[in-house]
Amino acid sequence: MTASESSGSVVRRILLGSQLRRLRESRGITREAAGYSIRASESKISRMELGRVSFKARDVADLLTLYGVADEAERDSLLGLAREANVAGWWHSYGDVLPGWFQTYVGLEGAASLIRTYEVQFVHGLLQTEGYAHAVVSRGMPEAAASEIDRRVALRQERQKLLIAERAPQFDCVLDEAALRRPYGDRTVMRGQLQHLIDISERPNVRLQVVPFNFGGHAGESGAFTMLRFPESDLSDVVYLEQLTSALYLDKAEEVGQYERVMSSLQEESLDPSRTRDLLRGLLQLT
Repeated sequence: MTASESSGSVVRRILLGSQLRRLRESRGITREAAGYSIRASESKISRMELGRVSFKARDVADLLTLYGVADEAERDSLLGLAREANVAGWWHSYGDVLPGWFQTYVGLEGAASLIRTYEVQFVHGLLQTEGYAHAVVSRGMPEAAASEIDRRVALRQERQKLLIAERAPQFDCVLDEAALRRPYGDRTVMRGQLQHLIDISERPNVRLQVVPFNFGGHAGESGAFTMLRFPESDLSDVVYLEQLTSALYLDKAEEVGQYERVMSSLQEESLDPSRTRDLLRGLLQLT
């Protein structure tokens, strides 16, 4: 199974969930009533509609009956989507170090055609060198065993293959200058990280920009976030907000629109890619 195929299963899960939500709302059926029909809770219906759980064919079939979907072709299509959505992704082999709430993100990241992100604290995970990633994970998990840290770093490196894949997504990253000034690891690690940013920013699918300190305040006052867009027209953009022990996934048009405006402002306020590389080269000389 390829990474794109397993990531596609996450998209199918979310796509199926959104279609089930649309069908339920069109019939005026509450989540509580839908849950009762499949011997489940209201919260499970919510998780199903958000694509955060696997789907049992029987549950989907019962919901389609409740929602009045009698056309066999439509039922077969949605039930087929449910089967495809249950294919495990490559990242499940890292289940020992990968929180459940982050598994959804890894799948969405792998399926996206456009990733736009803003980082403040450190370099984005898709752009981290092995040494820098090791320093970040070690700092964040000081009591973790060396083997666990190595596994988490390996997972991060596996994710990075996305940017050099045959169908790599467009990756737009805005870094606050603070992320470049804050040292993780020793001088050699930081020099390697800065050089890597210079090198990877030359890739045609990577647009790297920095908001320098001398620009003062800017639109990213709410903190780090990531926006994901998918090639499937039926799937809305998703905003990912990571917290200490969980994450938020926003897909409502008005919420996504606000982050879209912030991201556009950040890109306008930041140094362009060429000047960003000049800044990185200057920091490299000082490190």
